[in-house]
Amino acid sequence: MRIGVDFDNTLVSYDEIFHRVAVEQGAVPVDTPQSKLAVRDLLRRQGREDVWTEMQGTVYGARMDEVCAYPGAIEFLRWAVKSGISVCIISHKTRHPFIGPRHDLHEAARRWVARYLNHDGALVDERNVFFELTKEEKLARIRACACEHYIDDLPEILLAEAFPAGVQRILFDPDGHHPKVDGMLRVGSWREIGEHFRSHVH
Repeated sequence: MRIGVDFDNTLVSYDEIFHRVAVEQGAVPVDTPQSKLAVRDLLRRQGREDVWTEMQGTVYGARMDEVCAYPGAIEFLRWAVKSGISVCIISHKTRHPFIGPRHDLHEAARRWVARYLNHDGALVDERNVFFELTKEEKLARIRACACEHYIDDLPEILLAEAFPAGVQRILFDPDGHHPKVDGMLRVGSWREIGEHFRSHVH
């Protein structure tokens, strides 16, 4: 079995770090909900899109080491390794921020994988970690890796015309933002993901 997993907002959660950085910078009040979307929406309502854009570069670059995996994600990967399941990380992101210092965002993400997933035994083979520049390249990589299942937080990826046929679509939706869609399994946690795959592995 081969499972493809998106990186940003699927494997790793940015809620805590965006809140921390925004408060440190004085960009939002301390009592702002500890949520990436809450920080983004507040800044956008105030017409401060440039502050939000530069903050993304800071988090995805200089502060990436402080980002946490979603609860249960690393435990799932440990189980997958023991069960002989191959996991690929397939994501898409720009190489450098649009505003601010030119951090290499792909390299920062790879350092995170090395530090948090592969520091005491490889949970994801580094040869199976792909950060593509565009959604089209991401979809092509899912196909090239012959994934049988793919987990993403973006319905637009899972519903894309170019999404490979025959791959199970799993929508990671921990905050319940998206409606149920036929032909797509919607899960709210990595515990649910684990239960789903354990029921298929004997």
